[in-house]
Amino acid sequence: MSASLVETVDVEAPVSVAWALWSDVTRWPSFLTHVRLVERLDAHRFAWQLQLPGADKNFVAELTEVVPQERIAWHTVEGVDHAGVVTFHRLSDTTSRVTVQIEYDPKGFVERLGALTNLDSTLANYDLGEFQRLAEETAAA
Repeated sequence: MSASLVETVDVEAPVSVAWALWSDVTRWPSFLTHVRLVERLDAHRFAWQLQLPGADKNFVAELTEVVPQERIAWHTVEGVDHAGVVTFHRLSDTTSRVTVQIEYDPKGFVERLGALTNLDSTLANYDLGEFQRLAEETAAA
C-alpha cells in the first residue's frame, strides 16, 4: 500500500526567504516536528533521524533535483521508503506559496495508522505552519 500527501501553505515572505530555509536541510528540525536531526553526508546525501510516536527511524535520503528558488526533490536510498518534492511559487514580491508532496510506503502499524487516520496530513499541516512562522519571522527581521 502506497500513500501520498500534498500540503500547501502561503507565506508572507519572498520566495528567496522560503527557499533559503528549505534548502538548508540542517534547519529542517526547526520546523519539521518529527525530524530530530539531518546530517549532510556529501553534496547529495543526508542522514535523517525521525522521532515518531512509538518508533524512531533513521534513513538516508538523496537529493534528486535542485532548481534554486523553484524546487527541491529527494528520495530515500536506505531505511524508510519515500520520495518527496517541495516547490516554491512567487505570488508577489513579498508572498510565496510552498507545496510539499510526499509519496511513501507505510510499513508497520504506526505508519499505516498514520496514513489511515490522516495523522500524516495533520502533522504536515502543523509542520508547514511552523515553516510559515519561521519564514515570516525571518522575512520581517
